[in-house]
Amino acid sequence: MTKEKLARILRCYRKSKISDVRLKSSAVLMPIFCSEGQYHILFTERSEEVNFHKGQVCFPGGGPQRQDANLLQTALREAEEEINLRAKDVEIMGELDDCITHHSGYVITPFVAFIPYPYPFELNTREVEEIFSVPLSAFTGETNIRYGYHPPEADSASDFAYEYEGHVIWGATARILKRFSELLRSKSGALD
Repeated sequence: MTKEKLARILRCYRKSKISDVRLKSSAVLMPIFCSEGQYHILFTERSEEVNFHKGQVCFPGGGPQRQDANLLQTALREAEEEINLRAKDVEIMGELDDCITHHSGYVITPFVAFIPYPYPFELNTREVEEIFSVPLSAFTGETNIRYGYHPPEADSASDFAYEYEGHVIWGATARILKRFSELLRSKSGALD
């Protein structure tokens, strides 16, 4: 799959939007880069110092602030604050379906972005413990899915989680990834 094909798929996609005044708005950036001919998705692991989702794997992002004109600006600002990924280096490819966090009351708007690699990331250690990447191909089949995952910090089991090289991706982040891989699979040959 080429970057252009991925961008075309996302441009043509009509996302599902969730409007619920009881939920707090937030936005994340799903950074994708190419390394050695293979696409990778970048993740962060949250620090133990943040208020919500301590130690969880997620995408850079957070809630809007007054200076944000829209949720895209929120995602870009948060990515710069958390990992020093500058907006000028980000190519927005499209949006995915809004996703609800089941326990903390957020509706997340995910933006898919292409970024250069290698990149001089700098972690804001108050918010981010580490960054890592996973090949896009790891999300295309059942190999890395674990059903009925019960995270230690949650009251109930998650429907499923992705496991890759010691990292467990569950909750809203896993649901966003699953929807993204389903979208790509639905376009014949998109993941080839």
